[in-house]
Amino acid sequence: MTAHNMPPNGSRPHDTLRPSYTLRPSYTLRYMQPDDIPQVVEVDRLSFPSPWSPRSYGFEITDNPSSHMFVLEALSAPPRANNLRGLLRELWQRFNRPPHTTTIIGYAGLWLIAGEAHVSTIAVHPASRGNRLGELLLNALLWRALLLGGEYSVLEVRVSNLSAQALYQKYGYETVGRRKAYYRDNNEDAFLMHLAPLNDAYQARLQTWRSALAQTIAFVDQLVETDTHQAPST
Repeated sequence: MTAHNMPPNGSRPHDTLRPSYTLRPSYTLRYMQPDDIPQVVEVDRLSFPSPWSPRSYGFEITDNPSSHMFVLEALSAPPRANNLRGLLRELWQRFNRPPHTTTIIGYAGLWLIAGEAHVSTIAVHPASRGNRLGELLLNALLWRALLLGGEYSVLEVRVSNLSAQALYQKYGYETVGRRKAYYRDNNEDAFLMHLAPLNDAYQARLQTWRSALAQTIAFVDQLVETDTHQAPST
């Protein structure tokens, strides 16, 4: 190729067609498994001053019949190739390395006893906050509580955690009490919040919020069979 046929920036012609290989995440909601515990403990450690121990998580998922623990798993995969070079690279990667990687970036849990769905814990990795993933976890948790026969829900939240309180209020929780020195790390009080009833009308509201989440978040909810959402392409 002679110099006067080179593109203005000096690159070769096929360079201008090379696709970007930035990874785009999608998410899976599923039940927590024993192999997940190390990653869950790490998210817990980064989220709370008094994290649960690995043994506590093991008890919740294997020995406590009232406990239902979930994880939010991020799946990162290369985008589809849009030229021959990219297609060949994609085929090579498919046969020589895993096509995607998964990382647990959030989790949630509830205790279901005599119709009460008690939110035991919920957290998102600090690096993944601000993307409505905490709301996705809460939505999935409440949806699962309904399917399991929950009639109402309760939770405790730090009085200083205004963002969490705003999310819970959006989903219909109301503050019904205050528990003094509930958190042992600093003796901070907790608000006791209550949501009722969990019924068909509330499930319709959950679906409305879930549909809104699906506009920006691609996710598969294995807690609710065949519940799959694909965010629009950008």
